[in-house]
Amino acid sequence: MEALLAFASSHALIISASILILAYVFIAMEKIPKVTIALVGASITLLLGLLDQTQTIHGHLDKFYFINYIDWNVILLLVSMMIIVSIATRSGMFSWAATEMLKKTKGHPKTTLFCLAAFTAFASAFLDNVTTVILVMPITFVVAEKLDINPVPFLITEIMASNIGGTATLIGDPPNIIIGSAAGFSFLDFLNELTGIVTIIFLAVTGAMIFMFRKKLKTTQERMDAVAQLDNSGTITDKPLMIRSLIVLGIVILGFITHDITHIQTSVCAMAGASFLLLFEKPTKILEDVEWTTIFFFIGLFIIIGGFDKAGGIDLMAKWLINVTQGSQSLASMVILWGSGLLSGVIDNIPYTATMTPMIKEISMTPMIGSMAGHAFAFPLWWCLSLGACLGGNLTIIGAAANVIVSETSAKHGHPIEFMSYLKYGVVCVGLSLLISSAYVYLRFLHPIF
Repeated sequence: MEALLAFASSHALIISASILILAYVFIAMEKIPKVTIALVGASITLLLGLLDQTQTIHGHLDKFYFINYIDWNVILLLVSMMIIVSIATRSGMFSWAATEMLKKTKGHPKTTLFCLAAFTAFASAFLDNVTTVILVMPITFVVAEKLDINPVPFLITEIMASNIGGTATLIGDPPNIIIGSAAGFSFLDFLNELTGIVTIIFLAVTGAMIFMFRKKLKTTQERMDAVAQLDNSGTITDKPLMIRSLIVLGIVILGFITHDITHIQTSVCAMAGASFLLLFEKPTKILEDVEWTTIFFFIGLFIIIGGFDKAGGIDLMAKWLINVTQGSQSLASMVILWGSGLLSGVIDNIPYTATMTPMIKEISMTPMIGSMAGHAFAFPLWWCLSLGACLGGNLTIIGAAANVIVSETSAKHGHPIEFMSYLKYGVVCVGLSLLISSAYVYLRFLHPIF
């Protein structure tokens, strides 16, 4: 055993990189649950001594203790928001809002598609994408049936809207939570830097989808009238719960926005809100709705990347990026934006972001890069990573968890969404998104005019 540990120590970079790459490969293959892959990789990392298992060494805190590499701000924020969303959903308020919006469209297919997409994007900015599409899909199938229209155009547009909307805020998509925690960005920072451009991207992509699906979005006046008369009176099942949830959600979001003033971490705000709502619920029932597989996937992944970081892999990646771009901030930004966008369409954007984040952090801690301080050089790179990783999930039907959920549910309803048939829409969506993002990054950060 000692010989094995000595060998692992002397070849730490190669071994830790191999564990990380193999984890990516198995995650992409989707033959084994990704939480299993992450925990197996984390176990191997610890067993080989690539990260330490002791909290102190000779009475001093051990900076290589594996717990130090788990970002608990990310973990607690995810768990707390899942609890809040689970409780709020039970009141029926999200379904009520979606149905009410549909009634206002009077059943016009194109307007209905736009409103469903807008609701999905807005909800995804505050809820996780999977929860949002799960809430919207039942309404979509009802509407499609009443209009006698194939639901696939609606579902594909909702997939894209969920990933685009999730890009807009700190809590909208897990990659943003990881980036915000590592870079020290607040909820307000994301609102200032991303919400505006994400709104433009949403309008452009939704407009493109309406145009591409225009021949399929046709129905009769009788069927439009049926949607306009949907009964929404019994959708709210628990009014006191709805009021409680709205108040807590509002206070939590206010806490996120005022972080720069109060200096209270987003995870603490969310945890306080979740704790208050749990006072009125049975915790065992609510905690069943928390996606524990996602939480333990994060924990395992943080440990794997920690081993790679300790071995010097992150530092090596940072130096490579600076060298290959010859210290050009503009080129580095475009490499990260487009590289993230294309890769996130093929591999899970969570492990990708978790790997890239320490690299950009390493760059930010470099004293000088050319004539620029490291933190100033890295600033646009953070936003490029967020835009690329979140928006790139729209490229393929397996690019994000919401895509897979919608695809599987649609197939069960007799409307399969094939990989290649989705791809032609995904390419248009991501290409358009990244082009708009490139222009924004250039004009906002690299050669600012506003």
